[in-house]
Amino acid sequence: MTDRLAAKVLTVSDGVVAGTRQDAGGPALAEQLAAAGFEVVERRVVADGADHVAAALTAMTEGFAGLVVTTGGTGFAPRDQTPEGTRAVIERDAPGLAEAMRLVSPLGRLSRGVAGIRGRSIVCNTPGSPKGCVEQLAAILDVLPHALRLLADAPTPH
Repeated sequence: MTDRLAAKVLTVSDGVVAGTRQDAGGPALAEQLAAAGFEVVERRVVADGADHVAAALTAMTEGFAGLVVTTGGTGFAPRDQTPEGTRAVIERDAPGLAEAMRLVSPLGRLSRGVAGIRGRSIVCNTPGSPKGCVEQLAAILDVLPHALRLLADAPTPH
């Protein structure tokens, strides 16, 4: 039994699903999360589109207490619908997380990613680029353990 926080990573990419593109964001996030003390308990890949994202996030958060980070589908391309799929399943928004993530670089302003809560899970969207997803997650990693303890209704020093 571990007392490490649990995390899951969802890569959203038509190209990765089709086998025409290598998943670089998912492994980068998993490595970053592990280095930050999270136990990455699942990695999954789905095609772009709000319905695919919503179905995957529903399955990944059901009965799960932890962090779910997505990579991909947050931009302006027609198939970039990760935020729409995420909004369909989250129960409460966490706009401060998404705002902090966007502030890490000028390109962050092009991210439509959202963050929110479903059950006892925090869901955060990051861009598909390995550099962008890691930078954006780094912007909030310091507060996520506290947020997850609050969500679990665990005692916290504050």
